[in-house]
Amino acid sequence: MRVYVPLTLPGLAEAYKTGELGAGPLVAYAVTPALREWYLSDDIEELEYAALNRAALASLRLVAADAGAVRRRVVVAVDVPDGAAVADPDRGLDPAALGEVRIAGGVALAKAAAVHVDAGDAEADVAAAAEALGAADGGDDDAQFVVDGAEDHELLWYATQEIPNLVGLGD
Repeated sequence: MRVYVPLTLPGLAEAYKTGELGAGPLVAYAVTPALREWYLSDDIEELEYAALNRAALASLRLVAADAGAVRRRVVVAVDVPDGAAVADPDRGLDPAALGEVRIAGGVALAKAAAVHVDAGDAEADVAAAAEALGAADGGDDDAQFVVDGAEDHELLWYATQEIPNLVGLGD
């Protein structure tokens, strides 16, 4: 099963050093029954893109919570065994939890299929979105417009071999 784990660049650097995406439980995003129902599509690529975007929003929340993090969203696509990622049945219909799954244990970074990261030109919009998150969560339409501006930037795809360069540890 493909899951999308939200991180920050410092979080990715830590995962690279330790070889693991956290000790668990991990919050990730995947194509869940609730996401399928919400998105009204049978196209797996569209559904996975929706799950990736949910993880990108979660990454934005992590960026907002870490004042020292580079203002770029980071999502690691990881393949885990079926059944390893479980959706919370009590939050299945909660719009804020669409596609959200939990993985009980840590996940080896070696299981990563790819890394998705904002380009440098997204940093100003991601910084503004991170600043506006609280107001957007409170129902401020102008703040939500700013948060949505970060979503205008497509995350770039990187092979796992490029992680050292992404986190500044490459040659």
